[in-house]
Amino acid sequence: MMGKHIPGKDLRHCFGKENVEPRVVPPFSYQALQLNTKVKEPPRIYIFSPRPAKRTFFRTYFERGDIPVCSIGMPIKLNNPKKQFPIKWDCDPDKLDYCYYLPIFVDGLSEYDSQLRHIAQYAAMDLILRGRTKILAVLPKLILPLKRAFNTRVKRIIIGALKVLQMMVIVAAIKWQTCQIGPCVGQALVPYFRQLLPVCNLYKQINVNLGDGIDPDRDVRIGDVIEDTLQALERCGGPDAYINIKYMIPTYESCMMN
Repeated sequence: MMGKHIPGKDLRHCFGKENVEPRVVPPFSYQALQLNTKVKEPPRIYIFSPRPAKRTFFRTYFERGDIPVCSIGMPIKLNNPKKQFPIKWDCDPDKLDYCYYLPIFVDGLSEYDSQLRHIAQYAAMDLILRGRTKILAVLPKLILPLKRAFNTRVKRIIIGALKVLQMMVIVAAIKWQTCQIGPCVGQALVPYFRQLLPVCNLYKQINVNLGDGIDPDRDVRIGDVIEDTLQALERCGGPDAYINIKYMIPTYESCMMN
């Protein structure tokens, strides 16, 4: 009398089929309980491998001449606010429709072509500096392009998107505190932390411990740029910012409570 079948037990000898190869079946299925089967191994996932983005709207508009900006020089260090951005506007940027052009420039942050990406990054940062009070109205349209740039898993693209995010939060907060003309963008970003911060949790620990030394390359190292961005979000995001950052990035330590 045959005993009860145990999943995973080889019973080929009961049927005289000792030379039959086991059949590969998908996991978590009824086929895994059948005789002479082998569960398929799960595929390996490379979380740090680049994920190229599709053709951006910025490239499409730029190639057909609908973008009123061009490059005039080499990339500059963005941590020096005294230097002007190496771009030239074909019209007065203060008169541009922010709800139309700013999302297009932020969409260009996920562009793989470094020249186009720098033009989009500098144009977006220039518009943010010029129209600090106009950012809040355009903010819902900027979440998806920022998320698309983060999901490319390319460090140089993520760093550029983080710098734009930092400028939106810090510049709007300074304008709000000094002139009292509008709410802070950092507080409006708190509900979108679940869309923007998951990728930051992967790269947060990629940094260098220099002790008390000064790191001249801090603005190009992704772990340090993420730390600066999270601190800016906490300082400008109001009382609920820290708990929401901590929920998405458990290793983050507050810069205001310690």
